[in-house]
Amino acid sequence: MMHFLLLFSRQGKLRLQKWFVPLTDREKKKIIRDMMMIVLNRPPRTCNFLQWRDLKIVYKRYASLYFCAGMEDQDNELLTLEVLHRYVELLDKYFGNVCELDIIFNFEKAYFILDEFLMGGEVLETSRTAVGASLEDSDTLQETMEEYMSRPAY
Repeated sequence: MMHFLLLFSRQGKLRLQKWFVPLTDREKKKIIRDMMMIVLNRPPRTCNFLQWRDLKIVYKRYASLYFCAGMEDQDNELLTLEVLHRYVELLDKYFGNVCELDIIFNFEKAYFILDEFLMGGEVLETSRTAVGASLEDSDTLQETMEEYMSRPAY
């Protein structure tokens, strides 16, 4: 089970955070600071897995963003790396070659995609087409509601 998922830039700016275990704000800030310090200071050609406290940390850099996940000690690192890659694929499919600015300006969609894909730290849906269909349905519903709300009330 995943404990957290963090997206942060090479400059150390947090772009997205998702917590799957209850923690205080102080603990969350400490974990974020530690993850950024550890991951950003690692040489580029090192392993993407590391041990931190009682968790395994799996991270992957895509363009200017680091995707970092903390998981339990008995979980499979390669499977978590594949989960991170699938999330990037889903973002790419929705945004069309996703970049850091897409995450910044459309963070609610990034969280929605993550919620359609992961729930409670476990993979909810593995199919890209099923998640894509859910996103299309959500966008259609949102457009319909915007049209309905923009009509004058007589």
